Amino acid sequence: QDAFVAFHVDKVLVSKYLKSLQIGELAPDQPSIEPTKNKMLVKDFRELRATVEKMGLLKPNQLFFFLHLAHILLLDAAAWLILFYFGTSLMPFIVSLVVLTISQVQASWLQHDLGHLSVFRKTKWNHLLHKFVMCHLIGASAKWWTLLHSRHHAKPNCFQKDPDIDMHPFLFTLGKKFSVELGIKKKKYMPYNHQHKYFFITLPPLLFPTYFHCHTFYIAYRKRYWVDLAWMLTFYIRFFFTYGSLLEIKSLLAYYFIFRMLESSWFVWVSQMNHIPMDIYYDNNLDWVSTQLQATCNVEQSLFNDWFTGHLNFQIEHHLFPTMPRHNYWKVAPLVKSLCAKHGIEYQCKPLLTAFADIVHSLKNSGELWLDAYLHK
Repeated sequence: QDAFVAFHVDKVLVSKYLKSLQIGELAPDQPSIEPTKNKMLVKDFRELRATVEKMGLLKPNQLFFFLHLAHILLLDAAAWLILFYFGTSLMPFIVSLVVLTISQVQASWLQHDLGHLSVFRKTKWNHLLHKFVMCHLIGASAKWWTLLHSRHHAKPNCFQKDPDIDMHPFLFTLGKKFSVELGIKKKKYMPYNHQHKYFFITLPPLLFPTYFHCHTFYIAYRKRYWVDLAWMLTFYIRFFFTYGSLLEIKSLLAYYFIFRMLESSWFVWVSQMNHIPMDIYYDNNLDWVSTQLQATCNVEQSLFNDWFTGHLNFQIEHHLFPTMPRHNYWKVAPLVKSLCAKHGIEYQCKPLLTAFADIVHSLKNSGELWLDAYLHK
C-alpha cells in the first residue's frame, strides 16, 4: 500500500517480513479499496509516485548533506572556542549559547533526514550516522525518535495514534471538534480559554529540557536500546568535560538548561506551524494522500526559510514522500499542487510569520469553542 511504499527504501528486504503477517487474500469479486478512500486520487498519486522515481527525486545529493553536517560541526566547535578565547563574561556566554543552539537545531534537522533514510541509499549508513548525530551530537535516542516519528507520519493529527498531539486534552485542547466535545463533556484539565497565552511559557521553552529530556532516557532504558544509551552518554561526557573546564557548576547548568530552552522553542514553533492549525480528530481511515493533506500545510520558500526550518516548510511534500531528500522538495511541489488542484483539494502555503501566528490563533479558537460548549446549558 501507499504507506508501505512511502516509508521503505529497500522494499525487497522488508518484504521478507511480510509473509508471516499475511492473513488471507481478497476474493476476485471483492473491491481492492475501501469506500472511505478516494480511488481516483489514489490512482493519480501512484502515477505521481512513479514519475517522481523516474525523475530521480528520491536520490540524495550527498554533497548537500556533507556540507550541512560540516556547518553543524563548525558551529558546535565555535560555541566552545568563543568561551575559551573570549572568556565567560556575559557577552561571550550569550554569543556561545546562540551559536550552540543553532548547531543543535540544525543537527536535529539532519537527524530527521537520517531517520527518514534520505541521506544515503543504503539503510545501514543512514542508521549509523543517525546514531552519531542524534545520540552523540544531540544527546537523545535515535530509536526513540524513530518509534515516535514513524507513528506521527503514519497517522498525522489522528488522536491516540499520533504521539505529537498527546498534549490533548491534558495540557491543551486541540482541533475544533475535540474542543466542542470536551466542553460538552464538562472536562477541564486546564483553563483552555487561556491556552493561547500559556502556550508561550509551556510547550515551546519546556518541551526539550523537561519532557523529551526524561522521555528519551525512559524509552531507551525500558526498550533496552543499550547502544543508543551508550552513544547518548558520550554527548554528556563530552559536554560536561569540555564546558566544565571553562564554567563553574552553576554557570554550566544554567548554560545547558538555557540552550535546551532555546533549542526547544525553535523546534516547537517550526514543527507545530504545519500541524496544529490543521484538522485534528480521530482516524477516519482515509487514503494516504488525504490523510497527509488534511493534517499538513506549507510555508513559503526562501533560502532563509529552507535553512531555518530544515526544509520542513515543504511539509506537504515531506509527508507524501517521507524518504525524499529535502533538497528535492521544491522540484516535486508543482506536481503535488497540480494533483491537489485536479481533485479540488486545498494546498495551503503561507508566509513564515503567518504560520507562527496561526498556531496561536488556532489555540485561541479551540479554547473559545471549548468555553462556549462548557458553559452551554
